[in-house]
Amino acid sequence: MKLTILGGGGFRVPLVYGALLTDRGEGRVTEVVLHDLDDSRLYAVARVLAEQAATVPDAPTVTATTDLDEALRGADFIFSAIRVGGLEGRADDERVALAQGVLGQETVGAGGIAYGLRTVPVAVDIARRVARLAPDAWVINFTNPAGLVTEAMSRHLGDRVIGICDSPVGLGRRIATVLGANPREAFIDYVGLNHLGWVRGLRVAGRDELPRLLADPDLLGSFEEGKLFGTDWLQSLGAIPNEYLHYYYFNRETVRAYSEVEKTRGAFLRDQQARFYDEMKRPDTAALTAWDRTRAEREATYMAENRETAGAGERDADDLSGGYEKVALALMRAIARDERTTLILNVRNQGALSVLDADAVIEVPCLVDANGAHPVAVAPLPDHATGLVCAVKGVEREVLAAAENGSRTTAVKAFALHPLVDSVNVARRLVEGYTEVHPGLAYLK
Repeated sequence: MKLTILGGGGFRVPLVYGALLTDRGEGRVTEVVLHDLDDSRLYAVARVLAEQAATVPDAPTVTATTDLDEALRGADFIFSAIRVGGLEGRADDERVALAQGVLGQETVGAGGIAYGLRTVPVAVDIARRVARLAPDAWVINFTNPAGLVTEAMSRHLGDRVIGICDSPVGLGRRIATVLGANPREAFIDYVGLNHLGWVRGLRVAGRDELPRLLADPDLLGSFEEGKLFGTDWLQSLGAIPNEYLHYYYFNRETVRAYSEVEKTRGAFLRDQQARFYDEMKRPDTAALTAWDRTRAEREATYMAENRETAGAGERDADDLSGGYEKVALALMRAIARDERTTLILNVRNQGALSVLDADAVIEVPCLVDANGAHPVAVAPLPDHATGLVCAVKGVEREVLAAAENGSRTTAVKAFALHPLVDSVNVARRLVEGYTEVHPGLAYLK
């Protein structure tokens, strides 16, 4: 079975390959094709993968190419993890937004809109090529903003594109663990959009254990989200929000914290990864060791400003191991082998969440089998969550319209309607600022 990885020179690709190395079952991935626009990054990542595979018998073969069509032909699965504009673009997204006093995070608020505006046209081109060159392939999308990009691609690929994210997986694991339950045996009632969802229940053997957690302040404050949001607020919500909702619930504090740091997250990763790829140019570098060291630093500093604002302290060791690669492997196994399972995924709504239309991509538990991912019908969200989900989905639709029509006016509308952008004039200045620094937004007229 052939897996093509778009963004194959990306830093986290070894996580995916490492997961593949653990799979010895029938119908496993035997061929991996890395595609990237930068052949030096492909070379660096291929070196890491070679060291990973050195002690694994019959490891999947790895080839690399800068030719997209070549990479797509004959693929059974296509894993998309591209970053349009690179980490320099992410750093610019943050800088332009913070200059206007709003959040520049890569998937939330102004930064997420800017990233979406320059990524959607590229993702749509990829989707069209997949439909032409590999119509039977399944596309697993990890490109951010994951929900928005998955919806853009679904307009050309239908349900054969499925978005994944590690945030709900980590959240569910932490809740189950603190309750003394096996995460693999728990059903997580999680509903929302990508990076905008809530755990409303956690059922073990048919019993919802979440009320027990919410009723115990000590237990509730013992894990990441309890420390991040505070026990009083979680008890008020009656649910456990995805960590990215910290940007909404504590926006003023977060913007201030991001404004005061020496480097934004994007700038930190840009510089850190530049050092890694430069190091990999030396033939005597121990590739896997260098990658492991860089990854550990990357994971330890994740959402550091939010945790500092909340006084949440350092991340727990269990939260430093990623997780999206395990979701991707479980998804591929379920489809390729008809190993039926339940995963939290980004898929077209199809009536699962009644407040949104059938084509809206949402993030919910899905039953997965050989025919793909099927969203589980979920109970309506409370009014406060419904309002936020509908507002952000409305913004995503404006981003898609702006990308399709090349409309600068529609782009301004997308920024202005976002809950974390507080003025139409700010929205106009954001569009001006982003079009100045991003050549990929030149299509907006």
